[in-house]
Amino acid sequence: MASGQAVDLEGFTMTDSIMSKAATMEIPINSNGDTRVLGEDDGLEQDLQQVMVSGPNLNETSIVSGGYGGTAEGIIPTSSIKGPSLHSGSSPTVAEEATRGVAVEKFDMMKKWSLNTYKCTKQLISERFGRGSRTVDLELEAQIEVLRDTKRKYETVLRLARALTNHFYSMVQTQHALGDTFADLSQKSPELRDEFGYNAETQKLLCKNGETLLGAINFFVSSINTLVNKTMEDTLMTIKMYENARLEFDAYRADLEELNLGPRDAVTMARIETAQQQYQIHKDKYERLRSDVIIKLKFLEENKVKVMHKQLLLFHNAISAYFAGNQQQLEQTLKQFNIKLKPPGADKPSWLEEQ
Repeated sequence: MASGQAVDLEGFTMTDSIMSKAATMEIPINSNGDTRVLGEDDGLEQDLQQVMVSGPNLNETSIVSGGYGGTAEGIIPTSSIKGPSLHSGSSPTVAEEATRGVAVEKFDMMKKWSLNTYKCTKQLISERFGRGSRTVDLELEAQIEVLRDTKRKYETVLRLARALTNHFYSMVQTQHALGDTFADLSQKSPELRDEFGYNAETQKLLCKNGETLLGAINFFVSSINTLVNKTMEDTLMTIKMYENARLEFDAYRADLEELNLGPRDAVTMARIETAQQQYQIHKDKYERLRSDVIIKLKFLEENKVKVMHKQLLLFHNAISAYFAGNQQQLEQTLKQFNIKLKPPGADKPSWLEEQ
């Protein structure tokens, strides 16, 4: 009985030891020894999110799909990755070797991405707090800022042109309904037949000219939309890649400079050589994307001038002809710019398409 009590006391002591260790784990302490949570910088958080989104697609990996405390989905069971059997005469199967190779490959990719993300995050924070240097191309950055400002102004033009189209379409529909009403009253009011008839013809003519003008405005809106949301957006995507490459280049440059300031033993020299290779790789990537951005900005400017020259001339001539009541000039403007109006009911699908 005494021995049983000794066992219980021993078990109780071990349990207390484990619980005391668990109670002292994971106390968040910042760099000043304070347990309070540090404030967040919203702008820095957005930049860090942009750095993180360039990582590998974890949905395609089968190592870990969630963080601490997540579900077990996407985790490779340790039993599925087996090394060589300890029993003599047995060898790993082809499937086991393939699974092991894929896991190692995914792990290496995750390791490289984590290291790259760490370096870029460190460089980004250093730049934000004025502790690190960054590569600056003043001329190119000025052109990029001009493009972003131009895109914002063109988006305003596009929004207002769409609003004009919607309002003018409503007016044309109202004129069409008013013309039909005048025509009906002309048949039912003999004493005012001529007056209702004149107004009905006028509204029908205005409606016809309005539909012609709508065709010109719709063509104008479509062209501006293509310029803003496709051509300019494509250039801005290349600029975003260039900015990410610039951040990576500066991160590896700072890493190489830091290593060069340290001791020159055998281990450090090997790390310097590796850092020099990574620095050259990211330098070449940065210069290549910089060249791509310069070329795209040049072609974008030429295309913008060409497109806007045509569209502004179309918009001016169509609006002027409509409000001058010059139907012939309005139709000639559409022919000049090869704009074909859709006949009424052209947007309605055929009975075969509805099946």
